[in-house]
Formats: sequence, C-alpha cells, structure tokens
Amino acid sequence: MGLHLKIIGVLLIILGLMHVVFPKRFNWKKELSQLSLINRQMFQVHVFFIALFVLLVGLMNVFLTEDLLTTKLGKWICRGLGFFWGIRSLIQWFGYSSKIWKGKFFETTMHLLFSFFWVYMSVIYFKIGLA
Repeated sequence: MGLHLKIIGVLLIILGLMHVVFPKRFNWKKELSQLSLINRQMFQVHVFFIALFVLLVGLMNVFLTEDLLTTKLGKWICRGLGFFWGIRSLIQWFGYSSKIWKGKFFETTMHLLFSFFWVYMSVIYFKIGLA
C-alpha cells in the first residue's frame, strides 16, 4: 500500500502543479471576463485552493506514507480522502455533461484517465483507512 500512496502522491503533485497552465489552456482570461468581479475572484480563489490542497495531499502521501499507513490519525485521513475522491469520481460522470468529452479523442481520453485515477485513489485510501 505504501507504494500506491507514493504513486498517488507523485501524481497529485503533478496535478497540483499543472493548475499553473490551466488559465492559458482553458482560455480563462476571455472566459472569466464575462463574470462579475465577485464570481471571477471566487472562481480564481477556489481554483488556487484546490490546486494547493491537491499539492499538499500529494506531498503528504510522499513524505508521510508510514504515518498514513500505521497511525489512527493516518487511517482517519485516508478514510476522509477515500470519501472525497469517491465523491469526485461520481462528479466525473454525473456532474459534467457528456457533451464536453463525447466524440472528442483528447477529451474522452482525459475523462477516462481521470475517472480511473479518482476511483483508484478512492479504493486505495479506503483500503488503508478501513484496514
């Protein structure tokens, strides 16, 4: 399980850092300009904290692997993360319209890869948390 936590950690660190390119990739300057100031800033602040959370959980997985595996607090954290990523996996299928990805090679590939990743994390965290 330790190896799985480290793999998840590295992937989460990469995902957290990838948020730096999201504004350009998704044309946020133009897209967000149509929002009111409060909605634009709320979106930007939320994205920043999502990226920070993902990065910090990745670092925790890499550097505190044994604590997550062996301590009571670590197991509770894993249960919470299992629940978090389990809900995220449902949102992948039921929160986004299939119009975003269906029939588009890159978008469908990303949709399926992230679906697998969210489920993988949820299963690993629950296995650790409930052991």
